[in-house]
Amino acid sequence: MEDLQFIYRNNFGLAFFWKNKGDKIQVVFRNTGFYLNLEELRIFQQHVLETTNQQCCENCRTSRKCRSLLLRTPSEKIELAVNSEELEDINELLGGTIFKLEQHEYLKTCAN
Repeated sequence: MEDLQFIYRNNFGLAFFWKNKGDKIQVVFRNTGFYLNLEELRIFQQHVLETTNQQCCENCRTSRKCRSLLLRTPSEKIELAVNSEELEDINELLGGTIFKLEQHEYLKTCAN
């Protein structure tokens, strides 16, 4: 754990830096890890927001739990099947991570 620098976490996942691996951020949720830079995080969050507009199956009784939504990832070859609850958690995880990274960058510029 000494080689990790945590950025943000929620009940669904977490985001951190590997201290010896540069500017990429590891985001982990639902047994899946993504190794992304800040711009890719923003793209991923945009995909999440676009996915919120998708509709579940008509007359679905379990629409909040049904993994009928396909979430695009920053990799063109990977989409995740998620439900609307997971989508909210992913959005909060990515948004919190982006906020913390931007806040850190802002404070660095103020210190100089």
